[in-house]
Amino acid sequence: MMMPLCLVTDRCRLSPDARTPRDQVLALAVWLEEAVTAGVDLVCIRERDVSARLLGELLRAVRSCAQGSRTRVVASDRVDVAVAEGVDGVHLRGDGPPVARARSLGPSGWLVGRSVHGMGEARLHADADYLFFGSVFPSGPKPGRGLAALQTVVAVSSAPVLAVGGITAERARQCLAAGASGVAAIGLFLPPGRTARALGITAAAQALRAAIDHASRGHLQ
Repeated sequence: MMMPLCLVTDRCRLSPDARTPRDQVLALAVWLEEAVTAGVDLVCIRERDVSARLLGELLRAVRSCAQGSRTRVVASDRVDVAVAEGVDGVHLRGDGPPVARARSLGPSGWLVGRSVHGMGEARLHADADYLFFGSVFPSGPKPGRGLAALQTVVAVSSAPVLAVGGITAERARQCLAAGASGVAAIGLFLPPGRTARALGITAAAQALRAAIDHASRGHLQ
């Protein structure tokens, strides 16, 4: 299944003034309703440090909202909670368990994605349904690995590669031209003013979708 447009969550950046983790999670659940409406293909809930109970409540709410839509929902790392709440899959860190192990714990058709940082990891985890590669561009304290590195990972990967890290609409075009199957972003989706590049979910989805459509037309020519 093609998942060219992915939103990765960060509740602390979304609600820096929230008083409790529960307040952050509640705000995140409401915010993600817009992601479903905007037609984001994949929502990666990257909130692995909250309690299993809170994460379960969040996954349940987002799964219910996304039911019947194009949006798939995966949880980062927490295979146990993802299975219990019936979301679409799990996203594994580079140092997480083997893909096959995570897949064996979920139902048939469960998505298992993974973060990789180079060619060796891309080859090793070829059985994933998709790979995140990054940070392609500088993102916070993380230096950018660059488009050339992205191209090398795409060249050796049998799984779709989504570029992540410092993504903007223009950079998305560059990543797609380098062979990425899609892009994943955090900061671009945040409410306007939260970061220098933040556009809000709907505007960010429209801008990235336009970049994806442009790249698709280019491949057909």
